[in-house]
Amino acid sequence: MPTAEIIAIGTELLLGETADTNTLYIARALRGLGIDLFRAQTIGDNAGRIAETVRLALERADIVITTGGLGPTVDDPTRQAIADSVGATLEFHPELWEQISARIARYGRTPTGNQKRQAFIPKDAIVIENPVGTAPAFIVEISSSSAIMTKPKKDRNKVVISLPGVPREMETLLTDTIVP
Repeated sequence: MPTAEIIAIGTELLLGETADTNTLYIARALRGLGIDLFRAQTIGDNAGRIAETVRLALERADIVITTGGLGPTVDDPTRQAIADSVGATLEFHPELWEQISARIARYGRTPTGNQKRQAFIPKDAIVIENPVGTAPAFIVEISSSSAIMTKPKKDRNKVVISLPGVPREMETLLTDTIVP
């Protein structure tokens, strides 16, 4: 049976300024799928701490789901932290930038350089377009033979699934794309 951990990312969650409803939603979805949830934790917007938390989670679980920190601001470090945790670089996806720009334009706004950051995804990750927001999600697959796996389980590949922190966006992507 696969095992999972949830990492909710955001200083606003850590400090109690915003309630974390995402962990509850994801935990229930995992239970419904018969996936053992080993741990759920909250971490602030610090790339180094996020990367270390993801690395440790990958040693314990087959599936690591992060939520939050994928937005366009400098305090949204999840993309870089995930890349760091799996030894990857960030890669610009022009098609994502076009989708993000089009969505922002529909709101009557002009895309900014900060919003362009959302089109950078860890190299070789599976990109998941966000139909209800601007921050795309992604999945990083890690093989059991990967150099980052310090305690690999034989023939057990792992994944990191990074979802946006806006509850409506996270719920839509989890329900419509990740779970199926």
